[in-house]
Amino acid sequence: MLKAKILTIFPEIFPGFLGTSLTGKALDEGIWQLEAVNIRDYAFDKHGSVDDTPCGGGAGMIMRPDVLGAAIEHNFEGGKIIYMSPKGKTLTQKDVHALSQEQNLTIICGRFEGIDERVIEEYGIEEISIGDYILTGGEQAAMIMLDAVVRLLPGVLGNAQSTENESFEQNLLEYPQYTRPIEWKGRKVPDILMSGHHENIAKWQRQQALQITRKRRPDLLEKMLDLE
Repeated sequence: MLKAKILTIFPEIFPGFLGTSLTGKALDEGIWQLEAVNIRDYAFDKHGSVDDTPCGGGAGMIMRPDVLGAAIEHNFEGGKIIYMSPKGKTLTQKDVHALSQEQNLTIICGRFEGIDERVIEEYGIEEISIGDYILTGGEQAAMIMLDAVVRLLPGVLGNAQSTENESFEQNLLEYPQYTRPIEWKGRKVPDILMSGHHENIAKWQRQQALQITRKRRPDLLEKMLDLE
């Protein structure tokens, strides 16, 4: 079972969309656990201050190392400590698989201009980004990462084969999908998919995945060739 502990100044945001659909059902069934911890609970003044001005000047405020460090030390139960950060390593499906094998994840959600660098150094924190853009806080990024991780946990999707041919699983984008009606607005489902010939269908799906990946994400094909 995965236990995710979120360190945030906005615990009321959680579980958010993680409490709905398959992730919410898995949460209710105890397949994984989620606890949102308010960093302000570890502040040293009556105002719950968690930030201060950056040394050397600059815009914005920085999360204090003493307050955030206290929050980490009171809540860390082993496993990885992750800081959702735009300067972190970009999350990949390979990373998601690795995280789904963890029993404990402690996730720090930054606000303001970020957190004191000494916290990252002191606790060996792994920085992860969900893309090359900036959000108002790490909470949204943490939920997206957890959604990707939780759906890989045994018993969440119900069918273990559901993820096998998804985009990024084999360094390929997913092939096109179709359903009924067979003809819609003059567009028909490809005949091969209605043939019942599973081997030919699999070949077609593979070809389509290669074509789409070559057109949209050639970098993924390069990774696949490196693995081979």
